[in-house]
Amino acid sequence: MAKLPVLIEFFYDVISPYSYLAFEVIHRYKPVWNINLKLKPMLLGGVMKSSGNSPPAVVPNKGVYMTQDLRRLQKYFQVPLFLPENLMDLIMKGGSLNAQRFITAIDILKPEYLENITRAIWQRLYEQHKDISTSASFREAAESIGIEKDVLERSLIMMNEDKVKQRLRKYTEEALDYGAFGAPMIVAHINNKPEVFFGSDRFELLAHVLGKKWQGPVPEDVPFSKL
Repeated sequence: MAKLPVLIEFFYDVISPYSYLAFEVIHRYKPVWNINLKLKPMLLGGVMKSSGNSPPAVVPNKGVYMTQDLRRLQKYFQVPLFLPENLMDLIMKGGSLNAQRFITAIDILKPEYLENITRAIWQRLYEQHKDISTSASFREAAESIGIEKDVLERSLIMMNEDKVKQRLRKYTEEALDYGAFGAPMIVAHINNKPEVFFGSDRFELLAHVLGKKWQGPVPEDVPFSKL
């Protein structure tokens, strides 16, 4: 009898480059590890504030290290992530509230589009170095993946409604209940127990806990085109 897929919750925010790296890798492993992946957009700013953590922009050494680290990780994980020069300004000033509300609205209306709209917004920020805070930006991202016009228009309205705000707050609180202090947060449910992993560099340990094999950032069993 085939084993049931393991439920893994993936808490993330599109402003987080480490979330982008982990997002792509865990999607590559979905069929390899038999994962039931549940994407949960949360608000990183809320997690940072509630946990007492500080963003790289206010810890200079952390910011310098993160820039160097992401250059290495981009090559290792083979994810098209290239930091915009004004990343810290984007994090501190623009934030991700509107983007997270928009993808949450998409998730409520058409959850089958959540993966692709999330990726499209990440590509705008980390490949194209474009804005991810305005309705015009969301329109372009949605149109790039073929979201129906009526779904797009309804999502743009819904992103300011209570149901979207409540969903985003709920997922943020769930992440905090698991002990989140940043993003991404990966929660694997094994034998009715949540195993929590932070960041994009715990996949080898996640594989060990799942009883699976870690094949590196690009598993051999999955067709993949390198950068």
